Amino acid sequence: MPFFSGNTDLYRFLWFQDGTETRKTFLHVPSAIEAEEAEEIGVEHLLRDIKDSTTTTLSTRVSEQLASLQGLQSRLRDIHGYILDVAAGTMPVNHQIIYHLQDALNLLPDLSDSVTTESFASSTNDQLLVVYLSSLLRSVIALHALVDNKATIGRAELEEGGDEKSKDKKTANGDAKKSEDTKKDGENGKDPSKKDADKGL
Repeated sequence: MPFFSGNTDLYRFLWFQDGTETRKTFLHVPSAIEAEEAEEIGVEHLLRDIKDSTTTTLSTRVSEQLASLQGLQSRLRDIHGYILDVAAGTMPVNHQIIYHLQDALNLLPDLSDSVTTESFASSTNDQLLVVYLSSLLRSVIALHALVDNKATIGRAELEEGGDEKSKDKKTANGDAKKSEDTKKDGENGKDPSKKDADKGL
Protein backbone atom coordinates (compact mmCIF):
# COMPACT_ATOMS: atom_id res chain seq x y z
CA MET A 1 0.00 0.00 0.00
CA PRO A 2 1.68 3.27 -1.03
CA PHE A 3 2.11 5.82 1.74
CA PHE A 4 2.42 8.80 -0.61
CA SER A 5 0.76 9.29 -3.95
CA GLY A 6 0.86 12.25 -6.30
CA ASN A 7 -0.63 12.85 -9.73
CA THR A 8 1.66 14.06 -12.51
CA ASP A 9 1.15 15.37 -16.03
CA LEU A 10 2.81 13.11 -18.58
CA TYR A 11 2.53 13.56 -22.35
CA ARG A 12 3.59 11.42 -25.28
CA PHE A 13 4.65 12.90 -28.60
CA LEU A 14 3.04 11.54 -31.76
CA TRP A 15 2.15 12.47 -35.30
CA PHE A 16 -1.55 13.20 -35.89
CA GLN A 17 -3.27 13.09 -39.26
CA ASP A 18 -6.77 14.55 -39.62
CA GLY A 19 -7.17 13.82 -43.33
CA THR A 20 -5.66 17.03 -44.63
CA GLU A 21 -2.17 17.19 -43.18
CA THR A 22 0.09 15.44 -40.72
CA ARG A 23 1.07 17.48 -37.69
CA LYS A 24 2.72 17.03 -34.32
CA THR A 25 0.63 16.68 -31.17
CA PHE A 26 0.95 15.56 -27.58
CA LEU A 27 -1.22 12.85 -26.03
CA HIS A 28 -1.83 12.86 -22.28
CA VAL A 29 -0.75 9.69 -20.51
CA PRO A 30 -2.28 9.02 -17.06
CA SER A 31 0.46 8.52 -14.48
CA ALA A 32 1.12 8.79 -10.76
CA ILE A 33 4.15 8.87 -8.47
CA GLU A 34 3.87 6.63 -5.44
CA ALA A 35 6.25 6.00 -2.55
CA GLU A 36 6.31 3.71 0.42
CA GLU A 37 6.62 5.01 3.99
CA ALA A 38 10.28 3.99 4.21
CA GLU A 39 11.07 5.90 1.01
CA GLU A 40 9.36 9.05 2.29
CA ILE A 41 11.32 8.86 5.55
CA GLY A 42 14.55 8.57 3.54
CA VAL A 43 13.67 11.60 1.41
CA GLU A 44 12.81 13.65 4.50
CA HIS A 45 16.14 12.64 6.04
CA LEU A 46 17.99 13.86 2.94
CA LEU A 47 16.04 17.14 2.79
CA ARG A 48 16.47 17.87 6.49
CA ASP A 49 19.72 19.81 6.08
CA ILE A 50 18.59 21.82 3.04
CA LYS A 51 18.12 25.49 3.95
CA ASP A 52 14.97 27.32 2.99
CA SER A 53 15.90 30.28 0.82
CA THR A 54 12.70 32.15 1.68
CA THR A 55 13.50 32.44 5.38
CA THR A 56 16.43 34.58 6.47
CA THR A 57 17.90 35.05 9.91
CA LEU A 58 20.45 37.47 11.28
CA SER A 59 23.26 34.92 10.99
CA THR A 60 22.49 34.18 7.33
CA ARG A 61 22.33 37.90 6.49
CA VAL A 62 25.65 38.55 8.21
CA SER A 63 27.28 35.58 6.45
CA GLU A 64 25.95 36.76 3.07
CA GLN A 65 27.26 40.29 3.64
CA LEU A 66 30.62 38.91 4.74
CA ALA A 67 30.84 36.79 1.57
CA SER A 68 29.96 39.85 -0.54
CA LEU A 69 32.64 41.95 1.12
CA GLN A 70 35.21 39.20 0.64
CA GLY A 71 34.30 38.99 -3.04
CA LEU A 72 34.61 42.78 -3.39
CA GLN A 73 38.02 42.69 -1.72
CA SER A 74 39.18 39.99 -4.13
CA ARG A 75 38.03 42.03 -7.16
CA LEU A 76 39.73 45.18 -5.86
CA ARG A 77 42.94 43.21 -5.30
CA ASP A 78 42.83 41.97 -8.90
CA ILE A 79 42.27 45.53 -10.20
CA HIS A 80 45.13 46.81 -8.08
CA GLY A 81 47.46 44.13 -9.39
CA TYR A 82 46.45 44.85 -12.99
CA ILE A 83 47.10 48.58 -12.63
CA LEU A 84 50.51 47.93 -11.05
CA ASP A 85 51.44 45.57 -13.90
CA VAL A 86 50.36 48.14 -16.50
CA ALA A 87 52.33 50.87 -14.73
CA ALA A 88 55.41 48.63 -14.58
CA GLY A 89 55.09 47.82 -18.29
CA THR A 90 54.78 44.05 -17.77
CA MET A 91 51.23 44.03 -19.18
CA PRO A 92 49.83 45.93 -22.18
CA VAL A 93 47.16 48.55 -21.71
CA ASN A 94 43.59 47.41 -22.41
CA HIS A 95 41.55 50.54 -23.06
CA GLN A 96 38.24 48.74 -22.55
CA ILE A 97 39.24 47.80 -19.01
CA ILE A 98 40.43 51.36 -18.36
CA TYR A 99 37.06 52.73 -19.55
CA HIS A 100 35.17 50.41 -17.19
CA LEU A 101 37.40 51.40 -14.28
CA GLN A 102 36.86 55.07 -15.06
CA ASP A 103 33.08 54.59 -15.13
CA ALA A 104 33.19 52.77 -11.78
CA LEU A 105 35.31 55.51 -10.19
CA ASN A 106 33.02 58.22 -11.55
CA LEU A 107 30.05 56.57 -9.80
CA LEU A 108 31.74 56.83 -6.40
CA PRO A 109 30.36 59.64 -4.20
CA ASP A 110 32.50 62.64 -3.34
CA LEU A 111 32.94 62.21 0.42
CA SER A 112 34.90 65.46 0.67
CA ASP A 113 31.66 67.39 0.08
CA SER A 114 29.96 68.28 3.36
CA VAL A 115 26.46 68.04 1.85
CA THR A 116 27.07 64.47 0.68
CA THR A 117 28.53 63.49 4.05
CA GLU A 118 25.54 64.95 5.91
CA SER A 119 23.14 63.13 3.56
CA PHE A 120 24.86 59.80 4.21
CA ALA A 121 24.85 60.43 7.96
CA SER A 122 21.16 61.38 7.93
CA SER A 123 20.21 58.29 5.94
CA THR A 124 22.24 56.05 8.24
CA ASN A 125 20.68 57.63 11.34
CA ASP A 126 17.18 57.10 9.93
CA GLN A 127 17.89 53.42 9.30
CA LEU A 128 19.41 52.94 12.74
CA LEU A 129 16.42 54.70 14.32
CA VAL A 130 14.06 52.19 12.70
CA VAL A 131 16.24 49.33 13.98
CA TYR A 132 16.29 50.82 17.49
CA LEU A 133 12.50 51.31 17.57
CA SER A 134 11.95 47.78 16.32
CA SER A 135 14.21 46.34 19.03
CA LEU A 136 12.50 48.47 21.69
CA LEU A 137 9.04 47.38 20.54
CA ARG A 138 10.10 43.73 20.51
CA SER A 139 11.44 44.04 24.06
CA VAL A 140 8.21 45.66 25.30
CA ILE A 141 6.11 42.91 23.70
CA ALA A 142 8.32 40.22 25.26
CA LEU A 143 8.01 41.85 28.71
CA HIS A 144 4.24 42.15 28.30
CA ALA A 145 3.99 38.47 27.42
CA LEU A 146 6.16 37.59 30.43
CA VAL A 147 3.94 39.61 32.78
CA ASP A 148 0.79 38.01 31.34
CA ASN A 149 2.30 34.56 31.76
CA LYS A 150 3.25 35.27 35.38
CA ALA A 151 -0.23 36.63 36.14
CA THR A 152 -1.86 33.55 34.59
CA ILE A 153 0.33 31.23 36.65
CA GLY A 154 -0.48 33.23 39.81
CA ARG A 155 -4.24 33.01 39.19
CA ALA A 156 -3.97 29.28 38.59
CA GLU A 157 -2.01 28.80 41.84
CA LEU A 158 -4.57 30.86 43.79
CA GLU A 159 -7.44 28.78 42.36
CA GLU A 160 -5.66 25.54 43.27
CA GLY A 161 -4.96 26.85 46.79
CA GLY A 162 -8.61 27.87 47.27
CA ASP A 163 -9.82 24.45 46.18
CA GLU A 164 -7.44 22.73 48.59
CA LYS A 165 -8.53 25.00 51.47
CA SER A 166 -12.21 24.29 50.79
CA LYS A 167 -11.55 20.55 50.73
CA ASP A 168 -9.60 20.74 54.01
CA LYS A 169 -12.41 22.78 55.60
CA LYS A 170 -15.04 20.27 54.54
CA THR A 171 -12.93 17.41 55.87
CA ALA A 172 -12.41 19.21 59.20
CA ASN A 173 -16.15 19.94 59.52
CA GLY A 174 -16.96 16.32 58.85
CA ASP A 175 -14.49 15.09 61.46
CA ALA A 176 -15.83 17.57 64.03
CA LYS A 177 -19.42 16.52 63.38
CA LYS A 178 -18.51 12.88 63.71
CA SER A 179 -16.71 13.49 67.01
CA GLU A 180 -19.72 15.43 68.34
CA ASP A 181 -22.05 12.56 67.43
CA THR A 182 -19.74 10.11 69.18
CA LYS A 183 -19.63 12.33 72.26
CA LYS A 184 -23.42 12.60 72.38
CA ASP A 185 -23.78 8.86 72.15
CA GLY A 186 -21.29 8.48 75.02
CA GLU A 187 -23.23 10.90 77.17
CA ASN A 188 -26.46 8.99 76.56
CA GLY A 189 -24.68 5.88 77.87
CA LYS A 190 -24.97 3.91 74.69
CA ASP A 191 -22.09 2.32 72.83
CA PRO A 192 -21.88 3.46 69.21
CA SER A 193 -21.16 -0.08 68.07
CA LYS A 194 -24.20 -1.32 69.95
CA LYS A 195 -26.26 1.46 68.43
CA ASP A 196 -25.22 0.35 64.97
CA ALA A 197 -26.15 -3.22 65.85
CA ASP A 198 -29.54 -2.06 67.05
CA LYS A 199 -30.01 -0.20 63.79
CA GLY A 200 -29.23 -3.40 61.97
CA LEU A 201 -31.91 -5.22 63.88
